[in-house]
Amino acid sequence: MTGPLADDFGREVTGVRISLTDRCNFDCVYCHNEGLGDTRGPMEPSDAEMSADDVVRFLEVVEGYGVDAVKFTGGEPMLRQDLEEIIERTPDSMEVSMTTNGTFLPGRAADLKTAGLDRVNVSQDALDPDDFAEVTKSGAYEKVLEGVKAAVDAGLDPVKLNMVVFTHTAGYVEEMVEHVAENEGLQLQLIQYMPELTGKPEWNVDIGRVHDWLAEKADRVEHREMHDRKRYFVGEASDDETGGMVEIVDPVENEEFCANCGRVRVTHEGYLKGCLNRNDDLRSMGEMTRAEIAETFEEVVANRVPYYGEYLVEGEDGEYELNEKYLGAPKVAD
Repeated sequence: MTGPLADDFGREVTGVRISLTDRCNFDCVYCHNEGLGDTRGPMEPSDAEMSADDVVRFLEVVEGYGVDAVKFTGGEPMLRQDLEEIIERTPDSMEVSMTTNGTFLPGRAADLKTAGLDRVNVSQDALDPDDFAEVTKSGAYEKVLEGVKAAVDAGLDPVKLNMVVFTHTAGYVEEMVEHVAENEGLQLQLIQYMPELTGKPEWNVDIGRVHDWLAEKADRVEHREMHDRKRYFVGEASDDETGGMVEIVDPVENEEFCANCGRVRVTHEGYLKGCLNRNDDLRSMGEMTRAEIAETFEEVVANRVPYYGEYLVEGEDGEYELNEKYLGAPKVAD
């Protein structure tokens, strides 16, 4: 095994984020995916999705490069019937997590834990069924609550609730913070809205105000090295890291956030990319032989950019040139 690969900006890649499908049974208004796809329920992978063998082969290769964490995402990853098999076959050296909308966790959470899933993020944008339905275009509110409970009961600790903060949800932040402070085993991840993904800039809110409000409310604030994040501990569970913790994910135009990112992304079709929020740097792994996976992984890490956006822009002469905003890009924070 070699040590982790580092890009030209000093960032070591120690984690991968793998989309298992682009299908989802929700139609969240802030999501950049178009259409729901086939949502009849968990099924075997489609022809356009990586097989379980493909996913496991990729993980076995990058384990040799020092990757020690994998997060499975979608779409909705639990629409894959073979999810438990994939997790069970994931290298033992890797921490395994998943982001899900939670509707399929009842009845599967315990099996996922047994297979090797360590923790889970569940998308929950509101605590009221009507508010929840307005954002997700889904009537599955009670099923999500049931899924969160199933995850906690299964020992998928901590269970992080993901909440996208924009005009539709900003008024729900306070009650959501109180909710995780009062319920053991829950944490909250407030995710900055990305208007460029939806074409709705009018939905944007100032995430800095959320930081300021949390700083005043928190019993203590800690710093997390990954993405240069702050953790706010609120309420009765503030002395217990398994509960009452709120974290903000704020990558938009945030150089420090991206300067501390150590992840590479994999699409459900088997393409690698250096950033979740870019699609202009996709690299195919071909037939996904071990040699092709290794070569593509090395290329993607080597070509990561300082922070997301257009790395090359077309000049007046029609030639592409380096985007000026990258010229003073920060190195990894100390």
